[in-house]
Amino acid sequence: MGRRVLNRKELRNDFDAAERTAAKEEDETEDEEEGDEEEEEGDEEAEEDGEEAEDDDDAAGDDEEGAGDDDDEDGPKKKKKKKVKPKAVPKPKAKSRSRVAKVVRMRVVWGVFNNSNQMVASYEYPKKDEAEAHAARLIADKRSTHFVQPVKEPIEEKKEK
Repeated sequence: MGRRVLNRKELRNDFDAAERTAAKEEDETEDEEEGDEEEEEGDEEAEEDGEEAEDDDDAAGDDEEGAGDDDDEDGPKKKKKKKVKPKAVPKPKAKSRSRVAKVVRMRVVWGVFNNSNQMVASYEYPKKDEAEAHAARLIADKRSTHFVQPVKEPIEEKKEK
C-alpha cells in the first residue's frame, strides 16, 4: 500500500509552462492597458481640480465603450498604510509592602489536662511540682487520667498611659 512516487521534474515542467502562459496573457493585457493608464493620469489631475473631475470621467467613459468601468476594477488600487502606534509599555506595578507580623512574646506554663485534653489548671513554669501534685490528687479523687504538659501562652503586656 505504498504511495506513488512523484516525478518532480514533470511537475516542475508543468508549473513552468503554466507560468509562461500566464506571463504571455499579462503582456497582452499590459499593451491594452497602456492607453488606459494615460487616461487615468488625466483623471487624477482632474480630481485635484474638483468639479472638473466629474466632467473628465464622463468624457473618458464616452470615448471607449466600458473602458472607464474596467479602469476602476483592473487598475492597481493604492492602499494607505496604517500608521502603527507604538504600544504603551506598561509601568511595572509598585510592589506592595507586606506588613510584618507583630511578634508576640510567649511564655511557658505548666498545664494540667484531663483525658479529653482539656486544660483543668495552669501553673507558672517554676511551680512544676505543684502542677504534678494537682494532677496526682485528681487521679486519686476522680479515678481518671490526668497529666501535666508545658503550654505556650502569649504574654499580655500592660499599656502605659
